[in-house]
Amino acid sequence: MNSVTRLPASSIPLRRNALLVECHHSLQANQLVLPTLPEIACKIRRVVNDANASTSTIARVIQVDLSITARLVHIANSPLYRGRKQVDSCPEALTRLGLKTAQNIITAFSLKSTFTAKSPFINHQMIELWKHSSYVAALSAIFANKLSGFDPDRAMLAGLIHDIGIVPILMHADRHIGLITHSDDLAEAVKQLRTDIGLELIRQWEFPADFENVVIQAENWQKNDDNPLDYSDIVMIAQLHSLIGTVDRKMLPSICELPVYNKLANHLQIDDCISILDKAKCEMECIWNLLN
Repeated sequence: MNSVTRLPASSIPLRRNALLVECHHSLQANQLVLPTLPEIACKIRRVVNDANASTSTIARVIQVDLSITARLVHIANSPLYRGRKQVDSCPEALTRLGLKTAQNIITAFSLKSTFTAKSPFINHQMIELWKHSSYVAALSAIFANKLSGFDPDRAMLAGLIHDIGIVPILMHADRHIGLITHSDDLAEAVKQLRTDIGLELIRQWEFPADFENVVIQAENWQKNDDNPLDYSDIVMIAQLHSLIGTVDRKMLPSICELPVYNKLANHLQIDDCISILDKAKCEMECIWNLLN
């Protein structure tokens, strides 16, 4: 496993935030409890990567989970992937979607099981985090579907994991709720540690290497480079659109001033983004419902 950039001691605030300190020390010692990738996602990954596996073999593995099977068939018939005729079975859905696409979709569906907690307060935070992440995932898929060279399912998964580093912090707080002694403790721990923990987690899950940049750049509004448009840019754009109307507009950067829009201008105009979202309400609702 690659090492992550550790938070320097000077970054720890003077006011003792026990949650932040414990999570930080546990991360440094490789002792922070990280959620495991759900079993169904691991099984699908293994069988999809098996060169000898056939579509029927993979379908048998998927069909053990009736909920996942139903969702896979549903999304194969959704506006994002809909073909000339309705598909009614798992093998048909796999044929339409493709195995890698199906793998990404199943991973996205199954991740919801990691967003749970026993404490009512922390469980509420988990629910809100999932709502936000799934909304960004849906927006990312819609934008990717309109951009040449990008896969909607991959963009959906990228959007879903952009804040995944927050989950282990919430899990730790859930087991040690007494560590939160100040109203800002949780927010401060998230701000300081979300990136390092998120990188550790997606490396443990063996997610695509470019997803690391998604975690790092999720809210780096002033990211400015000469690289081609990538999934981290799409997720950032989706993230910004997801926040419009939910927070004080003064707290958000102006869309026109974002460096990422200079890249996007080669593919879409700002007005096009708004138009896409207006026209894709049906697709958005479909993806949202499937994830939730």
